[in-house]
Amino acid sequence: MKLLIMGASGAGSTTLGKALSERLHIPYFDTDQYFWLPSEPPFTVRRLPEERNALLQADLDAAGHGIVGGSLINWSKYWASAFDYIVFLYLPNHIRMERLQQREFERYGTVILNDPERKKQHAAFLEWANGYDDNTTHGRTLAAQEKWLQQVSCPVIEIRGNYALSEKITMVLQTITAGN
Repeated sequence: MKLLIMGASGAGSTTLGKALSERLHIPYFDTDQYFWLPSEPPFTVRRLPEERNALLQADLDAAGHGIVGGSLINWSKYWASAFDYIVFLYLPNHIRMERLQQREFERYGTVILNDPERKKQHAAFLEWANGYDDNTTHGRTLAAQEKWLQQVSCPVIEIRGNYALSEKITMVLQTITAGN
């Protein structure tokens, strides 16, 4: 089984993906690890599109099954038919933004407040993430993801709302089990 979990930044794709990975005993692949090259500060140097596609496809093919977490809607047409199920997570903007601010502080601490360059990077990230719902950001937007979901070749499991992780796991497993 190949499963994609996607949504806005802060919607919980990574958390749900890792939890399902443990539960189902299949590998988890995070799109950020393919999209971004290792750098300091992190998430500042993009990998070439052909390279990221080839790396993720090779890893997923080698595993035979897996869970991919993150957005890859603009990577290539291949991904629209690469999965058995897609989980789309949607959270109201104010909840996501609170989560993102907390996550950023947990990851990076006060450097995002005290270092001028990191502060600028942090503010730009939050501004980008905040534009998801009203489609004012470049790249990942609600409209773009919903449009892509209309083109995929597999069932889409939509989870809209602030559910507990255990509830989301149950929703996904019930759908997958019913489909087999």
